Amino acid sequence: MNKIPGFLLILIFLFSACSTENEDKTPDNEKEENSFDREAMLVNWADNIILPAFQNFESSTRTLEEQTTAFIQDPSVAKLEVIRSAFRTAYLDFQSVSMFEIGKAEQLNYRNFLNTYPANTTNIREKIETGSYNLELPSSYAEQGFPALDFLINGLGANEAEIVSFYTENPNASAYKSYLEAVSTRINALTVEVSDSWHGDYRDTFVNNTSSSSTGAVDKFTNDYVMYFEKFLRSGKIGYPAGAFTGEPSPQNTEAYYANDFSKELYLKALESVQDFFNGVHFDGSSAGKSYKQYLDYLDSIKEGANLGELINLQFDTIKAQADSLDASLKEQVRTNNTPMLEAFDLLQMAVVLLKVDMMQALSISVDYVDSDGD
Repeated sequence: MNKIPGFLLILIFLFSACSTENEDKTPDNEKEENSFDREAMLVNWADNIILPAFQNFESSTRTLEEQTTAFIQDPSVAKLEVIRSAFRTAYLDFQSVSMFEIGKAEQLNYRNFLNTYPANTTNIREKIETGSYNLELPSSYAEQGFPALDFLINGLGANEAEIVSFYTENPNASAYKSYLEAVSTRINALTVEVSDSWHGDYRDTFVNNTSSSSTGAVDKFTNDYVMYFEKFLRSGKIGYPAGAFTGEPSPQNTEAYYANDFSKELYLKALESVQDFFNGVHFDGSSAGKSYKQYLDYLDSIKEGANLGELINLQFDTIKAQADSLDASLKEQVRTNNTPMLEAFDLLQMAVVLLKVDMMQALSISVDYVDSDGD
C-alpha cells in the first residue's frame, strides 16, 4: 500500500481549510436574498393585483366600446355625456394596469397604443377626412387610444352641441363616426388580448420564473416598474408639461388635455397604484401580500439609519400630500402657476432615486433601461 508523503498531507489539509473558509464567507445579504420567497411574491402580484386589475379594466373598456356604439347609432348631447363618463372611468382604471408592460403587453407595445400624448390632432383630422388609416402601425401611436378619444369627445368644439354636430351635420359625419368607433374598439380589443394572456398561460410563466438573474420575472418586472414611475409618471404626467427638462412650460403635453379637469385625478390614481403595488396591496384593497416592502424588510435594508421601505412609503405620501396644491387641471396649473408642478417633479425625482438606486441595489437588481431625459 502506497503512503502519501507528509508534505502532501499538509497541502491537502491547507486546501480543505481554505475551501471551507471561502464557502463560509458567502455574504449574509446574498444568502437572505436568495432565500426570500420570490414565488410567493410573484403569485401575490399576479393573482391578487395584476389579473383582477386587468379584469376590471377590460370591463371598463368593454363598456366604453358599447357606449361609443350607442352614440354612433344616434348621436346626441345626452349620449355624448354617457361616453364621457365611460371614458373617464376607463382612463382611471388604465392607471392601475399601465405599469404592467410585460408579457403580451410588451409584445404589443400596449401602453404606447393606449396612451401616447399629446394626440396628433392634425393627423387625426387628415385621416378622418381621407378615410385612410391603419391603427396597427407604430407610427399611429398618437392618433389613437385615450388621448385621441379625449380629442374626439371633448376637443372638436367649444361645447357639447358643437361636438355632436361633427357626428351629425358635418359633411364627413360618417367618417368621424367610423374613426371614433375604430379608436374605441381598438382600446378594448388590445385590452382583451392582454387580459386573456394573463388569464391564460402567461400567469404560470410569470410566477414560475423565480430566477434571480436579469431574465427572472422579479428582475425584469422591477425594471419595468421603476421605468414606468420614472418615465411615464414622473416625466410624462408632470415633467414634460412643467418643462422640467427644457425650462419652458408645455401645457399641450398634459394628459387628458381636452377633458381639462381630469389630469390631476389621473396623476393621483397612478401614484396610488404604484404605492399599493410597492406594498403588495390586493387590487380590491382587502389585504396585502408579499411585496417589495416585505422584501426590503426581510433584507433589513437601511438608508442613513432608517428603514428603506418606510422611507419609500414616506416619499410616496409626501408626493400625494403635495398634490393637494395642484389644480384639478394640470394644464391650467402650468399656465397660471408652474411652480407647484416643478415642486411635484422634484419630489418625484427623490422617489426615483429611492427606487432606482436604493431599492434596486438592495435587491441586487441591475438597471436594464437607459435614462435619456438628461437628468
